[in-house]
Amino acid sequence: MRSAAVASVCVAVHTACNARLLRVAPPATTVPEGVSVILPVRDEAGRLDGCLAALLAATHLPRLEIIVYDDESTDGTDRLLAAWADRDPRVVALRGGAPPAGWLGKPHACARAAALARGSALVFVDADVTLAPDGLARAVLLLRATGLDLISPYPRQAAGGTAERLVQPLLSWLWLALLPLRIAERSPRPSLSAAGGQFLCVDAAAYRRAGGHAAVRDQIIEDVALLRAVKRAGGRGVVTDGTPLADNRMYTDWPSLRDGYAKSLAAAGGSPAASAAQVGLLGWLYVLPALAALRGRPAGVLGYLAGVTSRTIAARRTGGRVWPDPLAHPVSIGLLGYLTTVSWWRRRRGQATWKGRPVTASTDRWTPGVHPMEHPEQPPG
Repeated sequence: MRSAAVASVCVAVHTACNARLLRVAPPATTVPEGVSVILPVRDEAGRLDGCLAALLAATHLPRLEIIVYDDESTDGTDRLLAAWADRDPRVVALRGGAPPAGWLGKPHACARAAALARGSALVFVDADVTLAPDGLARAVLLLRATGLDLISPYPRQAAGGTAERLVQPLLSWLWLALLPLRIAERSPRPSLSAAGGQFLCVDAAAYRRAGGHAAVRDQIIEDVALLRAVKRAGGRGVVTDGTPLADNRMYTDWPSLRDGYAKSLAAAGGSPAASAAQVGLLGWLYVLPALAALRGRPAGVLGYLAGVTSRTIAARRTGGRVWPDPLAHPVSIGLLGYLTTVSWWRRRRGQATWKGRPVTASTDRWTPGVHPMEHPEQPPG
């Protein structure tokens, strides 16, 4: 127990160091280069208007285009999109059929849209993200100021219900607490990669050198896989502070949250053994000390408080709730373990789906026999 408490304290210290090192976007000034926003949508009628309105209100971007790819929506998204394209020439509306064999839906949609992009900077955004007026410009300016090939400005995670408040803060906490940011942005190691597909900014030339989304066409966690592809092509990238640039509410209820994590967590682990090891390590660091603290053991109290401190630092740095949510950190870790189990259970039973489509996972590697630079960026279909 004492070793777990000491390790938890070390993680809290590392969280504080990362909070100071997290790259922040500069103030907005005019961006002279062309910027292409890629927005893949599938059944997003309830979110599309808000997302597009925010994108079109972007400032400091005289050469902005927004390419929206509608992936077989059935809820009226296509009609809303057509109306937006009619009203504003900056919106390019695309609609396609089911992804071809070997492709998942989101990589396919992103690849089709990116193939038409004219900008030298590409910004990938999800429909559940609301950009600040200067958010796009500041993200591109940060990309250029750092000299990186890809940045992932992590949006402020909005959470409403109890399940959201327990689980969603873990997204930013995990990379802020456990990823050595300065090392990660220089290292080619795949394990030192974190990114959020809600908001990605990438140099267009580096994107194409890496093979674009064709290089990650079968990846459930395509955002991290894309960063790894950029690294394999000799580029660099890292997660950055997107708190003042964008808000993101991924899920609005327990069923959607459960299904979203059930889609992804097995792929994140890679294997049942690796997932079990990851969850076990987090449980050792944060659940066992909390249980020991309930029995009055001093080492347990120290470990529990270290976990709460780490979560509080992350919440303060990324715009989350600093009170009282971090107190439930052990419960959050336990719920993450449950969702990981559900993810593997569904995958093994062939029940992993997302928005009406089956999800199949694979390891993060090139398709056998196909080098990414030999595969066209634009998929067939």
